[in-house]
Amino acid sequence: MTTTPSTPQVVFACVRNGGRSVISRVLTEHYAGGRVTALSAGTQPGEHIHPEVARALEALGLDTSHEEPTLLTRETIAASTMAITLGCGEECPFVPGVTYRDWPVADPGGQDDETVRTIIGDLDARVRDLLTELVPDLELPASVLDAD
Repeated sequence: MTTTPSTPQVVFACVRNGGRSVISRVLTEHYAGGRVTALSAGTQPGEHIHPEVARALEALGLDTSHEEPTLLTRETIAASTMAITLGCGEECPFVPGVTYRDWPVADPGGQDDETVRTIIGDLDARVRDLLTELVPDLELPASVLDAD
C-alpha cells in the first residue's frame, strides 16, 4: 500500500521485533482497513518472531507467516507520523517532527500462552484507542478477542 499524506504511518518498535511490536503492527493492519500504515522494527532485531506470539496471533485468525524482524532506522521513523516504543525508548533514534509515545507493556517472549494472551489484550485495547485517535471516522470491527 502506498502511504499518502492523509494516511498516517505508525512504526511500532521494541528491542527484538519479535513480540510486542509485531502484535501491535498486525492488530493495527487488521483493524485499520488500509486507513493507517503500520510498520514494526527492533533496535536489536532477533532472527524470528517469538513462536508463542505467532501461535497466539494465529489462534486469533491473524497471519504472521510473513513477519520477519527488521532493524529500526532513523529513516523508518522519519517516514512515520508516529513512533510507538515498547521497551526500547532509550535506544530509539529521535527524529524531530515525529510524535513519540511509550507503551509500557510486558515482553511476551518466553511467556506461557495465558500471559501472551493477556499482553495481546492490552495491546489490542491500545491499538484500538490509537486508531480512533488517528482516524476518528474509522468504524472499527469487533475485537479479535471477542471472537472466542
